[in-house]
Amino acid sequence: MPAALTAPAIARAIDAALAWWRDAGVADDFDDTPRDWLAAASAKTPAKPAPAVAKPEPERAAIGGGPGVWPADLAAFSSWWLTDPALGELGAARIAPAGPASPALMVVVPMPEAQDDETLLSGPAGRLLDAFLAAAGLRRDAVYCAAACPARIAAPDWAALAEQGLGQLLAHHVALVQPQRLLIFGQSGISTLLGNGSTNKPMLLPFVNHTGGMVPTLTAYDLEAIVARPALKAALWNRWLDWMPA
Repeated sequence: MPAALTAPAIARAIDAALAWWRDAGVADDFDDTPRDWLAAASAKTPAKPAPAVAKPEPERAAIGGGPGVWPADLAAFSSWWLTDPALGELGAARIAPAGPASPALMVVVPMPEAQDDETLLSGPAGRLLDAFLAAAGLRRDAVYCAAACPARIAAPDWAALAEQGLGQLLAHHVALVQPQRLLIFGQSGISTLLGNGSTNKPMLLPFVNHTGGMVPTLTAYDLEAIVARPALKAALWNRWLDWMPA
């Protein structure tokens, strides 16, 4: 039979037992009163902030003020194209279109050449165009030449420009010129402006619609691309021969 424990021994045993339970993570006294542990936990957890609601981006103004303010005759359009502040976001060094009204052919390029100063297409791309027109039995002064953008801009976002109405403005320009046929150089950019679903298939844009009707249209690579890759000239010429009436 074990010997009776002394008071100091009993105290040490109690201290050892309490220390063991403290090491085990039990630090509180037993309490028979019920507690709402979930409520206590939720009170300690900070509420998550409400997700931020993205503010809608403000709509950008239509290029040139929109169709309601675009000039209604070709002479006024040419002056407006060069001077109106509403076109300032399309570049500062603007180049005027040139040519007669109601021509047999209207030529459209995405923007002026890097070498252009006062005359549209006065650099290598223009010389290529002149050679092409001569082979087709046409002269530059009998053809109306225009650019979709009045000035040269770096890396234009054609889709964004289309949303702002640049394609509508181009169609309005075509309606004022009233050409019999339309030759577009720069299919990837201008086709996007005019709503062509596939910029890699220029034959999918056979007509351009405008307020006065439809114009038979031929689209081709950018003139600057053809200058850099002369092999593209043969394909363009063959398509031109197929496109023109016999």
